[in-house]
Amino acid sequence: MASAYTVASAPGKVLLAGGYLVLEQCFSGLVVGTSARFYTGIRAAKGDPHIIRVSSPQFDAASWAYSAQAVDEELVFASLPTESQNKFVETCLRFALMIIQQRIESEIFNKVMETGLDVSIVGDNDFYSQRPQLKAKQLPTTAEALASLPPFCHTQATLATVHKTGLGSSAALTTSLVAALFAHFKAVESLDYEDDRVLIHNVAQYVHCFAQGKVGSGFDVSAAVWGSHRYRRFNPAILSPIMKDDVDPSALLQALDAHNKEWDNLVAPFTLPCGLELMLADIDAGSHTPTLVSKVLAWRKAKADEAIALWDELGFFNDKVEEHFRDMEKAYAEDPATYEKALEICAQTKASQWNDQASSNAVVQKLANLAKDFGRVRSLLQTMSTLSDVPIEPAEQTRLLDACMKLEGVVMAGVPGAGGFDAIFCIVLSEKAKESVYKLWETWQELNVCPLLCEADSRGIQTVDTTSVPKLAKVFA
Repeated sequence: MASAYTVASAPGKVLLAGGYLVLEQCFSGLVVGTSARFYTGIRAAKGDPHIIRVSSPQFDAASWAYSAQAVDEELVFASLPTESQNKFVETCLRFALMIIQQRIESEIFNKVMETGLDVSIVGDNDFYSQRPQLKAKQLPTTAEALASLPPFCHTQATLATVHKTGLGSSAALTTSLVAALFAHFKAVESLDYEDDRVLIHNVAQYVHCFAQGKVGSGFDVSAAVWGSHRYRRFNPAILSPIMKDDVDPSALLQALDAHNKEWDNLVAPFTLPCGLELMLADIDAGSHTPTLVSKVLAWRKAKADEAIALWDELGFFNDKVEEHFRDMEKAYAEDPATYEKALEICAQTKASQWNDQASSNAVVQKLANLAKDFGRVRSLLQTMSTLSDVPIEPAEQTRLLDACMKLEGVVMAGVPGAGGFDAIFCIVLSEKAKESVYKLWETWQELNVCPLLCEADSRGIQTVDTTSVPKLAKVFA
């Protein structure tokens, strides 16, 4: 009988508000977790002492091997020759195991490693474009066709050539692998404990930044750990001194400790109000996010006064959007009947008409304010696109999003995160509105729009029973 897997999962993310601004500590971002998740399973292998074999069965040439052993109270780690390399997996294993080895006795570490480890990593289909699979099956790019594909299906690509959909696959992968390692070695008590989640967060942030070669905003890893929340970044100075290959293990452990007060990131829980549904779509013309960000930051440096004024105004309206969401949550808690009536009214009309009906229902006014102020966010992002000469919300996207906003029951339509030709999102009030959006996407001619099936999900990292997720046990068999 095969050894049981230790499985940890982490969600993808959608940054509804705070793109670019979230790079600075004086601004916050509103990030929503998704039902699309990454899963890492770890089990004892059947031989090969101290060898870790990692596979990602959704890709071609996606198997890697490493050795790890505690010798004289230190970790000896090496990458073994394989057909390809995976910087995220290697960096994750190297530093996560270094910290684990510092937290548990070397004898226990080597006992876990005495027959080696098998590691399997998979992500839900929404993390990657499914167009090749649909084309191979001669299926249209519709929600129904996507739902017919098997879970964790093969991407028909290598990791280097796959088209990602912008849900934060590297952050979700990194976080699920770090969490699974700590859980398998029993270096944490439970992923449900706050201190243990903070430790997983800090380690995953470090590993993700190290693999990328820079200290980013961190909102994607934060979402992978905590799910939906308002996020304010940590001071990059916490990681800068330890971003080196020859980092001292004890210094690394101290810097990433859950009780290190230098970690000043903010996580304020958030969920979409009742009755508001998130929809996502992949656009068949991906953007390279680091390139977009570097160009925007270059503009901000060159035109500081112009940029700061725009960012301050954008930050103000981002905060207003969050305020309206929280007002909606409060309104539902105080008077569910009035709230539900407002959603019923607004689901049958366009957002541009809600102000005309606000006098009869205060919640209708709140929805009208939400739609109006998010429209202001979009307008400011369009201005930033023009001033920085960066396609944050390209004109083609603008026309598509404007068309979405003309549909009954659509509250918001925008580009998440850094924007570009990557993805779009809509927030809708009813199943009818959802169907109208799907129909618009299917018939849109200017861009190739492919819906994603995932929804908003506020949960962060979790340990998982393979039998609770369809087809996961088969993938990990």
